[in-house]
Amino acid sequence: MDERVVLLVAGAADLAVSAVGSALGAVRGLLRRSDAAELAAEAEQELMARGRLALDRYAAPPPAHLELLARHAVARRASDDA
Repeated sequence: MDERVVLLVAGAADLAVSAVGSALGAVRGLLRRSDAAELAAEAEQELMARGRLALDRYAAPPPAHLELLARHAVARRASDDA
């Protein structure tokens, strides 16, 4: 079992190093381009859009509008009765 864990960790580390190396090569290639500023702005917009989608996907959905109105009406009736 210990050998399996070591092999899995070593494989994951090798994959991570390979991915970082590929990413650095891509960044170097992008830095040589004359439109690097435009690419960076587009990348920022893309990341913000992805972040917004991720938050929408995993965040709790807002309560339904009619549910909010019903709760408000119940709270108002309870305060009027008291």
